[in-house]
Amino acid sequence: MLDLQWPWALLLLPLPFFFLWRARGKNASATHIYWRHSHFLAKAPQHHGRNRSGLPLILLMCAWLTMVLALSRPAWLGEATQIPPTGRDLLIALDLSGSMQISDMTLNDRTADRLSAAKEVLSQFIRERRGDRIGIIVFGSKAYLQAPLSYDLETINQLIQESQIGFAGEQTAIGDAIGLGIKRLQDKPADQKVLILMTDGANTAGRVSPLQAANYAAKQGVTVHTIGIGAEHMIRPGFFGPKVVNPSSDLDEPLLTNIAHLTGGQFFRARSTQELRQVYALLDQLEPIPSSDILQRPKTTLFHWLGALSLLFVAVALLATRRLDFSLGGRT
Repeated sequence: MLDLQWPWALLLLPLPFFFLWRARGKNASATHIYWRHSHFLAKAPQHHGRNRSGLPLILLMCAWLTMVLALSRPAWLGEATQIPPTGRDLLIALDLSGSMQISDMTLNDRTADRLSAAKEVLSQFIRERRGDRIGIIVFGSKAYLQAPLSYDLETINQLIQESQIGFAGEQTAIGDAIGLGIKRLQDKPADQKVLILMTDGANTAGRVSPLQAANYAAKQGVTVHTIGIGAEHMIRPGFFGPKVVNPSSDLDEPLLTNIAHLTGGQFFRARSTQELRQVYALLDQLEPIPSSDILQRPKTTLFHWLGALSLLFVAVALLATRRLDFSLGGRT
């Protein structure tokens, strides 16, 4: 669809005809104001016929038409596309410490380690967060920003899948992960700033106390939801036969609960892959995705094309006039 930003410019279209009407009946020198070679246009019909002599005038009319159209600032509007509105700034802090390799989860009816289960569930969660800016923090002995806040959910998802155990060290720096999340979320324009922290252990490393970081997050308006991942029962072979152990004995649930409480978030316990999916389904309800999309039409400006075409018409008109000048001069 064609759209004109300055449609009033089209009122200039009849201006040349007004000049020609005013010039009609006056001497030839008066018409030179508007076209210096008009005397050739007057003489040409006597020598070459009306068609050839009228070509420069036709070209000038086309140049005027395209110039006026360019002044009206035309643009071509494409088909409307849906753009999700701006939602939350949401950071996901993923534990990559050594204990995340414990195989006490299941995927497709097969035993899987905690990190693989987390990747699978996070992949689906991220794909459905249209309208949110999502970033990734990975932490172990230290915390690192793996991906800054971005609307490019495909790239964020790919970086999640490329995460490996041990990338950030073997221990668990929960306080540093929260501190880095606050730093990346502060001074952001989003109304809702959320950090989802998923871990399977206790704070065993780092320079920042988790509770101190949580208190500062509350002051900065950052909501921290915490997830404790890991089964509570696991059968392991022993010298006297199989025995049942608790692979999540190191998980500090009271700490994670306090962090969530101080920041206005919630603590979730995921003992299986299915429970982890339920946790992220609940997070979708707690932190709803923007519901209405924004319609946007791609706009292609035509001003420069019409301006160039107008100049081309003028150049061709000048060339045609020079050829007519030469032709009439050779016959007089």
